[in-house]
Amino acid sequence: MTDETHQHGGQVLVASLKAQGVDRAFCIPGESFLAALDGLYDSDIETIVARHEGGAAMMAEADAKLTGRPGIAFVTRGPGATNASSGVHVAFQDSTPMILFVGQVARDQRDREAFQEVDYGAMFAPLAKWVATIDRVERIPEYVSHAFHVAQSGRPGPVVLALPEDMLSSPCSARPVAQAVVPSGEASSGDVGAIITRLSQAERPLVIVGGGGWSAEACQALARFAEICEVPVGASFRCQDYLDNRHPNYVGDIGIGINPALAQRVRDADVILALGARLGEMTTSGYTLLTPPVPEQCLIHVHADPSEIGRVYRPELAVVARAGVLVKQLASRAEAPRVARRDWVAKARADFDTWQQLEATPGALRMENVVNHLNQALPDDAILTNGAGNYSAWLHRYYRYRGWRTQLAPTSGSMGYGLPAAVAAKLRYPQREVICLAGDGCFQMVSQEFGTACQYGANLIVLISNNGMYGTIRMHQQRKYPQRPSATDMVNPDFAALARAYGAFGAVVTRDDEFPEALAQARRAGTPAIIELRIDREALAPRLRLEQEA
Repeated sequence: MTDETHQHGGQVLVASLKAQGVDRAFCIPGESFLAALDGLYDSDIETIVARHEGGAAMMAEADAKLTGRPGIAFVTRGPGATNASSGVHVAFQDSTPMILFVGQVARDQRDREAFQEVDYGAMFAPLAKWVATIDRVERIPEYVSHAFHVAQSGRPGPVVLALPEDMLSSPCSARPVAQAVVPSGEASSGDVGAIITRLSQAERPLVIVGGGGWSAEACQALARFAEICEVPVGASFRCQDYLDNRHPNYVGDIGIGINPALAQRVRDADVILALGARLGEMTTSGYTLLTPPVPEQCLIHVHADPSEIGRVYRPELAVVARAGVLVKQLASRAEAPRVARRDWVAKARADFDTWQQLEATPGALRMENVVNHLNQALPDDAILTNGAGNYSAWLHRYYRYRGWRTQLAPTSGSMGYGLPAAVAAKLRYPQREVICLAGDGCFQMVSQEFGTACQYGANLIVLISNNGMYGTIRMHQQRKYPQRPSATDMVNPDFAALARAYGAFGAVVTRDDEFPEALAQARRAGTPAIIELRIDREALAPRLRLEQEA
């Protein structure tokens, strides 16, 4: 180890990360932060080298979702930072704690448009909670400590710290700061009592869960609270693993392609408790399930960020608190309702069970049957990841998530998220099964990260829904400009051959009866795996068909 009196800034930076409990960082190496790479050399922080900065940032974001601690990524200046911005945006919209370290030009070259120079403060301002440049080497521990406090406090989110090259390589004797102390996020006793009282008096209450800052313990408390208070629980967009989907109080996801019966229940509810959910466009079906600015339902909005409350909807009761903390308080004071509403919960659950019944789609290989087999074959703790695309509609509708953090998916709707997230998940939990679902377009935005999985022995399984087009956009074209497809067709490679080129398992499935054996072989392979699912172009979504073109 290097003598503390003869350290450079990169070594102090890494020591500061260790003091914050960091055990893994994702990166694409760059000459702008060589000193940080040197600091990582003799540390016990595992450094995962991705293939693209966007992939590295998404891996860090997914790792943070799984651990509850800030994910760490290092990228180089200029193009490295712009590439990584996609992962920062995911972290921002998903309320995920994350810290992106970006190399920067030397301090004496600033504001000259030096090679790869970017004004990170301007670039990342709308995407991150805090953006700063560390100009003095002795302040590295201070900035790192502040970054960890900001990323985890209130509504969690990403922080970006720029590292001028000459600053980072300068001698430094500063010492790390102890681990960040994050506010509890609890609500007042009065607020907890007010929520319980209003729910107790409601005839048709509905709870919508989502947002950041949750944990396995919080999800267990949510189940107890729902049972005692007799309230149905719906999950906001891509938050379906907050409550075991087999629980009798779970009534489905309130997002894209919502069950029409559940959508009507949202409209019919007399009290809605939004626990951590932002109530954005996806969760409100384009701001139609609740009418802005004053919804017809009595809205109780719980959110960690006071500026989020009242942004679109005026609540009747506003509580600034971490939903994952508050739900434990609610569970400890939960009481049976004063009005009979077991039928309200039971009917909502029956609507969900009906919605789960498979609807046949065209083709010899059908996504509803693929997902249904995953339900039957995978263990309860399997982690499923996905990016964006119509293929995910089958996953969201038919898969039953059975535990906390078994779903990793971007609420930002970012294509390409599923594979990097799956790499991070398999590295974090190598004993758990990790399945990535991707479309042919979604996968090819990040296909190079399959190489990262192979390098590090992350034996994930990728299911690629291949219909030879950007299906979501083709769907919208058919609705608005029928029979006029434009810029949506794709010519794809042999994805199974790509896997074999990496020394991994590859298979092609064209019929329903082939998938169970292909999945079984992939699970036994002992390597990363790709199963290419050749899907009929007519099957756009569970309830959507592409009309035959003239």
